[in-house]
Amino acid sequence: MKINDLFDLTHTSAADYLSGFTYPWEALGGIKEYIKTLACSLDRREYNEVAPGVWVHKTAEIASSAYLGSPCIIGAETQVRHCAFIRGSALVGKGCVVGNSVELKNVILFDGVQVPHYNYVGDSILGYKSHMGAGSVTSNVKSDKTLVTVKDGGTRIPTGLKKFGAMLGDFVEVGCNSVLNPGTVIGRNTIIYPLSSVRGTIPSDSIYKSGGVITAKH
Repeated sequence: MKINDLFDLTHTSAADYLSGFTYPWEALGGIKEYIKTLACSLDRREYNEVAPGVWVHKTAEIASSAYLGSPCIIGAETQVRHCAFIRGSALVGKGCVVGNSVELKNVILFDGVQVPHYNYVGDSILGYKSHMGAGSVTSNVKSDKTLVTVKDGGTRIPTGLKKFGAMLGDFVEVGCNSVLNPGTVIGRNTIIYPLSSVRGTIPSDSIYKSGGVITAKH
């Protein structure tokens, strides 16, 4: 569940920021201000400020129908496709895909992340080359509006957060139309079957199957 267990920090411009925390969800509250600070150090020869507080790398491809809210930074060679809705507080890495009708809010996307079709990603961190299948979403608020806890077996870790979606480790694959419930943490190299409702902590190098059955990858 710790940052060093989930992520290779060489694949994000948020490395210095994230290295100051133990658990990744501790970073959620400061993403907005970190993006503003990071923007001050961007190379103006490589990035354009296309609107106040909105910085886009010159090699990124942004559809004319996409909305980019402030503050956000879009990395090199990233595609932001038709009708994507970036509400703000989004740090999107290099070589990412933010696809058709995808909504982002208060997120860090490591390099190579793909959220290509009808995804909602809010109050979440997605590790290097993680991928969310079509229609899969992060649910970031509990239905009873109480504070989110992270469950790991019989252990419950209070986060103090009302809004907390999911933490996806490097190379995680989330199947189509899955729901990642508030406080979900998925370890590196893990596969989530389509149509899953996921909660709690899922180990690295595992497969989350229908009905919540978890098996080790062979």
